Amino acid sequence: MALDQTAEIQMETAQTKETIPFWLAVSITVMFILPLGLYFGQYSLPLWVAFIVWAEYFALGGTPSNIKTIIPAYTGGVFWGVLMILLYTWIAPHMTGASVYPLYIALFVGVSVMVYVMKYFKVFQTGSLPYFNGLSMLLAVYFTGAHPDFTTNAYVLVLLSGAYALAGGYLGWIIGWFNVTITFPRKVTSTRA
Repeated sequence: MALDQTAEIQMETAQTKETIPFWLAVSITVMFILPLGLYFGQYSLPLWVAFIVWAEYFALGGTPSNIKTIIPAYTGGVFWGVLMILLYTWIAPHMTGASVYPLYIALFVGVSVMVYVMKYFKVFQTGSLPYFNGLSMLLAVYFTGAHPDFTTNAYVLVLLSGAYALAGGYLGWIIGWFNVTITFPRKVTSTRA
């Protein structure tokens, strides 16, 4: 084969190369965000919520386009969690006996509906991880009281839990994006035969 024919067969391929290695970018990201946890003290649980969603960022592709899956699915999970705890809060004063029964009822009804509606929404199917993490993170924030309690209104406290769970989740997506961005990825072309 002639030399000029070999040159024609060679193809250029583009690859992405990190300017800062990923392992170092993760450490930088942790050191950048961790002081928030120290600053917020007893209300720092939403930062750990953010770390959960940060992992989801990579589990669902590690690209900014996953915002179309993570944010709606996570928000949906938090929404259902808020509805479940609101139902629990409403049922509890009307029941006598063990205090866990209203919670069991609210979670059984809520999770049943939450899972049932998945078949109608593709984003809840492809984003089942953030969907269910939205619920679990709402429950974590609510039951640990990782939100300000400037009121004794039980319904307002549920809504505050929802707001803090959402803020932590959205921060997690931003952390994932930041983590990839600070690697300063660049296109590198290589020629191969």
